[in-house]
Amino acid sequence: MEEFDAVVIGSGHNGLAAAVHLRKRGWSVVVLEAAATAGGAVKTAEVTCPGFKHDLCAMNLSMFAGSPFFARYKDELTAHGLKLVGASDCFATVYRDHSYLGVSTDLKRTAASISAVSARDAEAWAQMVERFGKDAPHIFALLGSPMPSFAALRAALGAIRSRGLSWLPDMARLLLATPRDFLDAHFESAKLKTLMAAWGLHLDFTPDTGGGALFPYLESMANQSFGMVIGEGGAGTIIRAMCALLQAEGSEVRLNAKVAAIETTGKRATGVRLADGSRIAARRAVIANLHPQLVFGRLLGEDATPALFNRRVAGIRPGPGTMMIHLALNGPLDWRGGEELRRFAYVHLAPDLAMMSRVYAEAASGLLPVEPVLVVGQPGAIDASRAPAGQQALWVQVRVLPARITGDAAGEITASHWDEAKAPYCQRVLDLLEHYAPALRSKIIGQAVYSPLDLERENPSLIGGDNLAGSHRLDQNFLFRPVVGYSRYRTPVGRLYLCGAATWPGAGSGAGSGYMLGQMLAG
Repeated sequence: MEEFDAVVIGSGHNGLAAAVHLRKRGWSVVVLEAAATAGGAVKTAEVTCPGFKHDLCAMNLSMFAGSPFFARYKDELTAHGLKLVGASDCFATVYRDHSYLGVSTDLKRTAASISAVSARDAEAWAQMVERFGKDAPHIFALLGSPMPSFAALRAALGAIRSRGLSWLPDMARLLLATPRDFLDAHFESAKLKTLMAAWGLHLDFTPDTGGGALFPYLESMANQSFGMVIGEGGAGTIIRAMCALLQAEGSEVRLNAKVAAIETTGKRATGVRLADGSRIAARRAVIANLHPQLVFGRLLGEDATPALFNRRVAGIRPGPGTMMIHLALNGPLDWRGGEELRRFAYVHLAPDLAMMSRVYAEAASGLLPVEPVLVVGQPGAIDASRAPAGQQALWVQVRVLPARITGDAAGEITASHWDEAKAPYCQRVLDLLEHYAPALRSKIIGQAVYSPLDLERENPSLIGGDNLAGSHRLDQNFLFRPVVGYSRYRTPVGRLYLCGAATWPGAGSGAGSGYMLGQMLAG
C-alpha cells in the first residue's frame, strides 16, 4: 500500500495550492481527482468549435493574481507556464435605454463616465477610491487570515492603529449593510448604484440582503484600483502551472482516481480507499477539497462524526443555481450601446435594482426567471489567443436560477426538469442578449450550454449548480463557514481537513483556504 504525508481529494485550485505549499515544506503529497481533467471549477476547454477556448466556469482570476499564495510562488508558477493578462477596461453595466457605465483603471475616464449622470457622484467615487487605497491592505489582511485567529486580530488592531478607532465601527457597518443602504448613503445616481450592486448577485446577495455591501464595494474599488486579470489562453493556466510545479517537485496529480471512502482508525483519518479497491495511507493529513456534503455521510459513515455536526453539514444552504452558455462567434458583439462596450472584460445585463430583486425572488420560489441577470464575459477583448483571428469566444453566466424547477415565471416553459428546460431557457437568454446586441444569432457558429444540473454533473461539488459551495450570507460566512465551530479547516475527525469554496474565505479564485490550511499544517 502506498503511503504519503498528505492525501488531497480533489484537484480544484485550493486543493492544489495546499498540495504545492505542503510539498515545498517537505511533505510527500498526492492529489486524487475523480475526473479526467484537473481543475474543479477552473477549467478551460474547446467545447464549441476548434480553436475557441472557453472557461467552463470561473473566468476572473483577479483574486488569484492578488493572493498571498501567488505572491509567494509567482516565480515558480510562471516558470511552469502560468500566464496572466490584465484588463484595464474591467466591467460595465448596460441599462434599458442602452446607455452604460463602465469602470476602467484610468480614474479620470471612469469619473468622466459617472459625471455624465451625476457630477456629485463622480466626486464621491473618487473619494471612495482614495479611502479604499488606505483601507485595502487592512481589509485584505483580514480576509486573508484564518477565522478566528491571532492573525485576524492583528489585522484588525493594525487597521485601528493606522486608520483610527472609528475604522472598526465603520467596517462593521459595511459588513452588515445591504447593498442598497450602503449605496444610498454614498451616491445619488440610480445607474451608478446599479453598476455596483450587480456584483452582489455573484455571491447570493440581493440589493436588500444584509451583509451584501462588502462584495460590490470590494469588486468595484479593486477593479478601479488594480484592474481585472484573466488567464492567457484560459483560466486553466493556473491549474496547469500548479500541476506542473507539483510534478517537478516529485508529487503527482492522479486523474480518474475516484475516492470511495476515507478510512479512519480511532477517530483519526488514516487514508483513503479508491473506487478500484486500492488504498492509500496518509501519515499526517487527508485534505478534502470538496463540498462538505460530499464528504460526511458519503466518504465517511454518519457514525464517524457527531450527530449535531452532521445535521449542520446537511443544513448548509446552497446559493442559487447558475447556467453557463459558451458561444463561438464569427465576430464581436454589436452592442446597441456602442462599440466601446466591446473592450470590457465583463458586461452586466442587470439594468436596475428592481429586476435584481425580482429575479432572485422568482428563482428562490423555484421559478424560471422572466429576465435573468447575465454576466457577459468578453475575454477576447484582452486575450487574442481565446479564438481564431477576428472571432470571439463568448462567456455568458446566467444568474440566478432554481436548482429544481417548480414553474416558469413567464408562463411559457412547461418543462420541470433541467434536461428538458435547458434548451428553451437558453433561447430566452439569447433573446435577452440579442435585445442588447442585435444580430447575435447570425454570428453564432457553435454553442455549449450547461444547466445547473449539468454543472453538478461536471463537478459534483457544484450542488444544484451552486458555484459558491453554499450561500455567503452572514449566517454561513466568517465564523460560520462551513458550519459553526469548524471555520479553521478542521473537522471532528482527527487529521481530516477541508478546504475549498465551502470554507473561509469562500468562493473565488484566490486559493485562500488551500494556502492557509497548508500554512497551518506545515508553517
